[in-house]
Amino acid sequence: MKLVELPYEYDALEPWLSEQVLKWHHDTHHQGYVNGWNAAEEKLEGQRTEGDFSDTGSILRSFTHNYCGTVLHNRFWNNLSPNGGGKPEGQLLEKIEEDFGSFEAWKEEFKAAASAAGGWALLVYMPMTDELHNVVVDKHDQNAVWGAHPVLALDVWEHSYYHDYGPDRGKFIDNFFDYVDWEDVEQKFDEITSKF
Repeated sequence: MKLVELPYEYDALEPWLSEQVLKWHHDTHHQGYVNGWNAAEEKLEGQRTEGDFSDTGSILRSFTHNYCGTVLHNRFWNNLSPNGGGKPEGQLLEKIEEDFGSFEAWKEEFKAAASAAGGWALLVYMPMTDELHNVVVDKHDQNAVWGAHPVLALDVWEHSYYHDYGPDRGKFIDNFFDYVDWEDVEQKFDEITSKF
């Protein structure tokens, strides 16, 4: 696995995210998850070859943490655009209004999820019930919902905002909505729902 390239320049999300924070976040933090995923895969292959499974539990924990960190960061970067903001359209907006009552109600619940999370706030599609839900995920994999597919991700680990906002996570969350690339979110939603 290789680190995905950003779909915009490092300074494209200013003033919401500074160029420095985006470089640190993408080039250091996200790269670390990619490296951790690759290292865990190598160790798993090695233990299968050698027949020594004495460290399997810790390797699998590392795999899960780093894999989930990679997947969520990939979604996060693609959910953002310097030309973002506004509201979704089409089937996604209809589904949000059906499942949350209104776009505004969804947004307030998502903001509350982001304020409570120890890692990520996600908008996920759940095929089993044909519903959209907001989910609070701690770290990258704790409290995740089995069978749910993220369509929108907001990283609220401190490395995402502290340099630019200090302890004011709420301002970081509020400003996030000005950079959401709803076309990308809609495309992901359509891609997932077409499979079920």
